[in-house]
Amino acid sequence: MALALLIFSYAEPPYFSWLERVLLIALVSFSLGSFWGRFGQVVARIRSSKKDPKFALGPIGRRVWDFFWEVVCQAKVIRQRPLPGLAHAFVFWGFCIFALVSLNHFAAAAGLGFLPPGGMFGRFYFWFAALFALLVAVSILGLFIRRFWVRPIWLGTKVSYESGFIALLIFLLMVTYLGAFLVPDTSAAARTLWWLHSLSILVFLPLIPHTKHLHLVLSPLTVFLSRGEFSAIPKLEGDEDFGLVKGTDLTQLVSLQAYSCVECGRCTEHCPANNTGKELNPKEIVLGVRNYLNDLGPKSEEPLLGNYISQEAAFQCTTCGACEFQCPVGIDHLPIIIGLRRGSVNTGAWEDEYGTKLFLAMEKNGNALGLSSNDRGKFIQKQQLPIFDGSQEYCLWLGCMGGHDPQGREIITSFAQVMSYLGTTFGVLKKEKCTGDPARRLGNDLVFQQLAEENLANLQQNKVTKIVSICPHCVRTIATDWKDFGDAPHIEHHSEFMARHKDKLPQSAGGDVVFHDPCYLGRYRNVYDEPREVIALSGRVVEPPRSRERSFCCGAGGGLAFLGEEKGERVSHARAKELAGTGASVVGAACPFCNTMLRDALAATSNTPPQLLDIAQIAARSLPQ
Repeated sequence: MALALLIFSYAEPPYFSWLERVLLIALVSFSLGSFWGRFGQVVARIRSSKKDPKFALGPIGRRVWDFFWEVVCQAKVIRQRPLPGLAHAFVFWGFCIFALVSLNHFAAAAGLGFLPPGGMFGRFYFWFAALFALLVAVSILGLFIRRFWVRPIWLGTKVSYESGFIALLIFLLMVTYLGAFLVPDTSAAARTLWWLHSLSILVFLPLIPHTKHLHLVLSPLTVFLSRGEFSAIPKLEGDEDFGLVKGTDLTQLVSLQAYSCVECGRCTEHCPANNTGKELNPKEIVLGVRNYLNDLGPKSEEPLLGNYISQEAAFQCTTCGACEFQCPVGIDHLPIIIGLRRGSVNTGAWEDEYGTKLFLAMEKNGNALGLSSNDRGKFIQKQQLPIFDGSQEYCLWLGCMGGHDPQGREIITSFAQVMSYLGTTFGVLKKEKCTGDPARRLGNDLVFQQLAEENLANLQQNKVTKIVSICPHCVRTIATDWKDFGDAPHIEHHSEFMARHKDKLPQSAGGDVVFHDPCYLGRYRNVYDEPREVIALSGRVVEPPRSRERSFCCGAGGGLAFLGEEKGERVSHARAKELAGTGASVVGAACPFCNTMLRDALAATSNTPPQLLDIAQIAARSLPQ
């Protein structure tokens, strides 16, 4: 085949009869009309959805880079699933390269061809396209085998015959193009191949908006118009905005993303709830929105939850962000899921005993555990933690777990020892309330706003300029979610603080430590190396099978730590088995929620489970006594 490409040029029929041209015009018109007949409806539904409040195109530079990296380079597609990802990338690149070939293909029939096969550039470009035609043909064959014979479970149990037919059309496109290099221009074979190639394109085009292949048109726009921040929860606008309750609440971005879903199942594959037998499937949440739009449209007053999306599934989400991180077409799953939760909580449609107790505890006691603030004060006094008076460099934020949970207090005590050893001045607030993270993720905006505003006023009154916290959830909420109500002081996680001072911390010999990446530290904050650098001062870091951006959730996020027993296998138990399976003597954590969830889970995996320590405790063990 390679030798033939060097010898022969791409064969195009030298002339077309008037009958052929009339037939081609009719077929092209029908194909384009059929395409727009459906695609126009999709565009109308997206445009009819309400505008996203405060959406802005700036900064353009970041959007252009994201578009180049994720769309043009297909970086996320390849990185997260290397072999099938590369196959998809070759198909995408092949389509881009064939755009010029296809335009010339139809123009040539009207005598307007602009890419003569015999010219220097034309010969080069047709050969270049032929190389990609080979790659696309092999790739689409591999993807066909994967979908219909290998059939990974996250692709779904239903066999998609339309996908098979479209794969056949793409394969025919490539084969008919390559075949044209092996026949003379004037032969009947050349004309037959030309028409087969044309018909493959004209049949494929109107199928695009009727299938998941609509993402070919919409996903580049979806990536470019993303919210610009991981799990960016939009602020509610006005007294009538309760979240995603009905069709009129769907915004243009949500509708665009719903129609962009490629149904690849990457979100399903990495969802901790779905992996442990829960009802939640992030893909079905997005497809539920799409089905709602198809059936009822964006002006409908019918509820979203019920016939199209399960309320139970929406409240099984740990907000770990694995779905959103993995999505190759820029879908923001978490704002959609949290939007559905908002709609249920803010309208009173969600009835849950544990959820009600949680919200009351946060309102009445100022912490998610429902404990008295006096209890926190006794802990501060017992450990002789300094009170922040405005003269210290850092405010040490205790959080609900650090101020009230026994294991969390141990972490705070160890980290305070590290800070004192480094000579860093710090203090804790006399009064401190929950950041509101559980309320925010569960959709209770009223409680969250109340806590955020009270905390912001308290920090301003105490003249706090820098905060350090042991909890990634507190860091995320203070740094990002509080922005809707005011500017918070700069905050960092204790892993970042200790890593920055690692040269001043003592080193010691230690055993293997398997590190569990917290979701809110890794995927949310992109902090992966810092906690490992701290552990490496006194041990050898061991990686579990799923680590860094692929880390498996502990099950605590999204307020689920306070919502009682889970259905199916507990997420924390699944993760504990994985960590213990590495054989490491110590499990390193960097989040008090992870610590709490994994402590019981590790005990359930073995009679002699590995020791569970926060990175602050690991660092404190090496300090001189």
